[in-house]
Amino acid sequence: MSTTIDDEVTAGNAQGPTKPTKRQRRAAGIADAASGGMKMLLVKLLGLGIVDAIALFGLFILATAGQWLVAALVALVTIIVNWIYFSRRKLPAKYLTPGVIFLVVFQVFVLVYTGYIAFTNYGTGHNGSKEQAVASLMASSLERVPDSPTYQVTVVDQLGTLGLLVTDPDGDAFVGTNDQPLDEVDAEMDGGKAVATDGWTTLQFADVLARTDEITELAVPFSDDPNDGAIRTPDGSSGYLYLSNLEYDAAAGTMTDLATGTVYSDIGTGAFTSDEGEELLPGWQIVVGVDNFVRAVTDERLAGPLVYVTLWTFAFALISVASTFFLGLFLAIVFNDMRMRGRRYYRVLMILPYAIPSFLSALIWAGMMNESFGFINQVLLGGASVPWLTDPVLAKVSVLLVNLWLGFPYMFLVCTGALQSIPDELQEAATVDGARPWAVFRLIKLPLLLVSVAPLLIASFAFNFNNFNVIYMLTDGGPRDSNAPIPVGFTDILISMVYKVAFTGQTRDYGLASAYSIIIFIIVAVISIIAFRRTKSLEELN
Repeated sequence: MSTTIDDEVTAGNAQGPTKPTKRQRRAAGIADAASGGMKMLLVKLLGLGIVDAIALFGLFILATAGQWLVAALVALVTIIVNWIYFSRRKLPAKYLTPGVIFLVVFQVFVLVYTGYIAFTNYGTGHNGSKEQAVASLMASSLERVPDSPTYQVTVVDQLGTLGLLVTDPDGDAFVGTNDQPLDEVDAEMDGGKAVATDGWTTLQFADVLARTDEITELAVPFSDDPNDGAIRTPDGSSGYLYLSNLEYDAAAGTMTDLATGTVYSDIGTGAFTSDEGEELLPGWQIVVGVDNFVRAVTDERLAGPLVYVTLWTFAFALISVASTFFLGLFLAIVFNDMRMRGRRYYRVLMILPYAIPSFLSALIWAGMMNESFGFINQVLLGGASVPWLTDPVLAKVSVLLVNLWLGFPYMFLVCTGALQSIPDELQEAATVDGARPWAVFRLIKLPLLLVSVAPLLIASFAFNFNNFNVIYMLTDGGPRDSNAPIPVGFTDILISMVYKVAFTGQTRDYGLASAYSIIIFIIVAVISIIAFRRTKSLEELN
């Protein structure tokens, strides 16, 4: 006669506490698995819901901006992610997908985009497309037409973009922005004036007052032809027609100054240029091929700073690696001696500089090295006036000393671990054979140490070759070289010079900075490949 699980439980309870039967344990396991599976499903749905919501928001923004290719890529990736995580198979892909996406977005895309920018003239005055440059030039030279009719306007907003809802003298309504010419729309009228239209939010009087500066800067193109002028409003309620002093001929690719009669032509340099070589800026972004690379190494104005910055970069990286390694190795040998008491506490003190954020340490050192009121001059040197950070030579010494302070704890930790991994039997055997301590270190410990530490030394060289933090926080690359055509100083390394070319000064040249970045990448890659081959030969010798 068959019995149910409930019957078994009832019988068990009648006889006292009993162990669950195999069938009971199986049923409980199935229930727990179902409960856990439901929780995991809810977590999966929640996670994918967040991802899809972010993707939809991004798609809306990209579609609004007209970035259809990027929008298509985002949509494709979102579909693939949903397919992978809703599939009962594809287990490896579920673990690999997040890492691959982050790798592509934060590494591959950045590298590819940097390479693309290096082959363009992207920078100050060349930020957008030719159409944007034409619109900007025309808008910058607008003058009000004296007999222009008055247009009633209402200031509207769409996702943070201001526009004008314009009512012409015939009673028709149009809406446009700085980038979009007037387009006829159906609008809600109040006393013959358009006051609202679908898709736009009408600004209230208080909002208009708060954004007066933005509103008065609005210049809404009257039509697709930039020569037809633009509508501008001085008060947010009345608009007038403004015409440009420049006349654009799209067929001929020329821009004519109506006041002087000067004709500026598109000669393929990314800007309208006159016969005398004068350019109208802003221009537009174009592909210039290898011009940035050629200019980086052959331009007489850039050659001087590039040479001494490159030499200093190599010197800084090599001296930093050597000094931190030998100091760290010396301290590791000292504190690895069993005869020294309190080694544990000394080791803690040795790694304190490494535990403090490097940028904070560099800022503290910058204050201590201040020529006028720094701790070193005023306290340690009794009120001396040593220009630690303003003299070209002393500034280099200061940077090396501070970097030694920041870097030796890392080498100390690495060398300590490497020394402790060397078998004691080797040292004992060499001592029995009559080898002196220096010979044991030079012939046994150091070669074995270099086998494990050499890759870290290569990585340390690559790090110091691009050690932006200590240079920027301590000296900001200074003292400044006043003779250089770019904002560069005597302690700048290549990466900090690239930063200044790209982001400081009145003229920012992203194309040239990207070219420098690729050159730096090639230099570090070549040195690393050669060094790793030497490391392999060390392993073979041992």
